[in-house]
Amino acid sequence: MTITSPARRRTGLRPSLALGVALPLAFLTACSGSEGATDGATADETTAAAAEVTEESAVKPRLAITYDGGIQVLDATTLEVLEDIELAGFNRINGAGDGRHLYVSTTGGFQVLDAGSWAEPHGDHDHYYSTTPTLTDVMFDAEKPGHVVNHDGRTALFDDGTGKIVVLDSADLVDPEVATREYTTPSAHHGVAVELSDGSLVVSEGTEDARTGIRVLDADDQEIAANDDCPGVHGEAMASDEAVVIGCETGAVVYRDGEITKVASPDAYGRIGNQAGSEESPIVLGDYKSDPDADLERPTRVSLIDTRTASLKLVDLPSSYTFRSLARGDDGEALVLGTDGQLHVIDEEAGSIERSIPVIDEWEEPEEWQEPRPTVFVLDGSAYVTDPATNSIHAVDIETGEVWISAELTVTPNELNGVSGAAEEGAHEHEGEDHAEHEGEEHSHEEGDEHSHEGDDHTHDDHDHEGDDHDHAHDEETTEG
Repeated sequence: MTITSPARRRTGLRPSLALGVALPLAFLTACSGSEGATDGATADETTAAAAEVTEESAVKPRLAITYDGGIQVLDATTLEVLEDIELAGFNRINGAGDGRHLYVSTTGGFQVLDAGSWAEPHGDHDHYYSTTPTLTDVMFDAEKPGHVVNHDGRTALFDDGTGKIVVLDSADLVDPEVATREYTTPSAHHGVAVELSDGSLVVSEGTEDARTGIRVLDADDQEIAANDDCPGVHGEAMASDEAVVIGCETGAVVYRDGEITKVASPDAYGRIGNQAGSEESPIVLGDYKSDPDADLERPTRVSLIDTRTASLKLVDLPSSYTFRSLARGDDGEALVLGTDGQLHVIDEEAGSIERSIPVIDEWEEPEEWQEPRPTVFVLDGSAYVTDPATNSIHAVDIETGEVWISAELTVTPNELNGVSGAAEEGAHEHEGEDHAEHEGEEHSHEEGDEHSHEGDDHTHDDHDHEGDDHDHAHDEETTEG
């Protein structure tokens, strides 16, 4: 492991001295999250019963890496492996939107992973806690668990096998019984859904054979807008002002201010299947493929979709990239991890590369989309980059371009996600605690951001759940990465 600098510009992701105070189980039970998981106990209580809880002096962000046979949870500050969880199969991992949990797309559905780091708001300050990461028994059933989209304190789960959509408050994800909305599409397909702040639901339209467009439903599931000019619908990203971008084989569609607008690609076949959005920016970063006959197209252009003008701009890169190469910084920076081993920072307004940061050696995209490949994930001002060729992970300060920490892994990394450990939108102040007992204490007001994807998660992620073009449970139907 290599640590190159002791300072950190934001919330202390780089190493700092932190005092830990062990908390009794009774305290955790009184302050635990939603009720009603297994046998009346929440996932958080189940975790607490098996591990000691520690109060921390600052936020404790964590990373989760899938590998062939399991998931490793790392401390995002030190890259130390905190827990190695065995789990058979090809598992995918999605941000949950609450700063603490992740969804694992696995056999049977979306299983909740407690990353073991969280914050509890108390008036004008937060308290930070940590415990051993645990794969809980909480499962949201799905035949083919697909996309997970977080927005405005709400989480939407899409089952590709049935077309069923489950929407719940992100803060209540430990209880499958508290879903506040369910909807099933007319036909099952590899789809996506996102609920907006007014209760409207943007949902993909399609069948097992073809995906053709999107529909927008009101809070009562009545259609208020539709567009069928989006062949090969794939992926979703949120932009500022609650604009939604959905990718097509002929460009993209934008839903904004109650209207759907088609954004045509400059090529007859101009496929955008993976997008990375930021609610700090009106512009969405997307991939771009223009060869409909390629078995595996290795693109060297990315797309920038401006939701204000419903326009598209292409940016040439010095190398190719894959579906796990797109990310957004906390301030909306557009990031692309190239096969040249560099993290390219794109000026989204100018449509040009602002700078390129060397991170890993050159690499080549594998033929099969399930095979490990370098992946980028952003958490609190740092871009984390994995390198399966060397079983390593590196953290890049997006602002300075410095690779501030690197570590060797004991597994070959595949998917990458994480949690901020901070109180995300939708977190609730716990009742019943005497706040006066904390008077005179020194509290940390540091906060962390989470993108999935992520964002997660609107990168969420996203998203990083969109692989190639074969007909897979979580991926496209043509042959890419």
